[in-house]
Amino acid sequence: MSSAAVPAADRFEWFADVIAGELAPTELLDPPAGGFRAEAGAIELDAVLLSTFECSPCQSRRTPAQVRQNDPERFQFSLLTGSPMWLEQNRNGCEVNPGDMVLLDTAHANAAGALGEEHEIRNIVIQLPRNELPLPSDKTDRLLAQRISGESGMGAILAAFMTSLESHASECGPVERSRLGRVAVDLIGAVLAERSDTHDALSHEARGRILMERIDSFIDHNLGDPGLTPRLIADRHHISVRRLHQMFQDQEDSVAATIRRRRLEHCHTDLTRPELLTRPIGAIAARWGFGNPAVFSRAFREAYGISPSERRAHAADPGQP
Repeated sequence: MSSAAVPAADRFEWFADVIAGELAPTELLDPPAGGFRAEAGAIELDAVLLSTFECSPCQSRRTPAQVRQNDPERFQFSLLTGSPMWLEQNRNGCEVNPGDMVLLDTAHANAAGALGEEHEIRNIVIQLPRNELPLPSDKTDRLLAQRISGESGMGAILAAFMTSLESHASECGPVERSRLGRVAVDLIGAVLAERSDTHDALSHEARGRILMERIDSFIDHNLGDPGLTPRLIADRHHISVRRLHQMFQDQEDSVAATIRRRRLEHCHTDLTRPELLTRPIGAIAARWGFGNPAVFSRAFREAYGISPSERRAHAADPGQP
């Protein structure tokens, strides 16, 4: 949905209606003098709703009367990707910057707004039914309108997951979307449990899925390390190698095959990048953890049916036979 199709004079009211329908009834305040623009999108992940919002700097307010009239009974977990903002809810308040996250509850009034007028407001929002989180309400109330960093630990994993959802969730089928919604709930629960010291409230299944996401992220961040092995992964996550292999039994590939596939995918991409056409193929392979050029070349041909040098040549001259 885009304000481009709406007359300029009606855009502010139009976006207020969009917010009311996608999040909860909310008043928009202080429209910018230079004109207002906005875009929004949403995709269902089973019981979870993924929404994206982008708009000109403004302020918003959800009043107690609006809460009494309409409470969707949802938590709203947002990742900020645009202008710095301030938020207030339930006697809590914070300022958040791009990369930060924040939790709101539709059961409480709130207020929010952009800090400055230089950049547009942009948010990725995951909405989930309040009863989906197994955490005590007194614990979650303390976390409302509190800055949650997306730079390290579980926060970084969740922020990366939300960014990936925005880019790719629409490409997935119903079954995959349902699974992604479940993972989203687990990761949000893990981040909030970590901050409220209530990790034991998470189910055994949820903790298993969270551990899998941690392992998945660890692999991605360490592909360039030639010493990345199942033993190293297991040791870093304080589990046995046997349990690690058991966790991958339901995955498409084994642990070792996952590492090799992702390394090859990165090499394949780098070999097609114009700015890297003069970089030695061996240097690209080494960057992604292949210490032996012959092993890399053989694995690449097995995966893609052509050699690394042929892949590069096709990228440099797509018209060649």
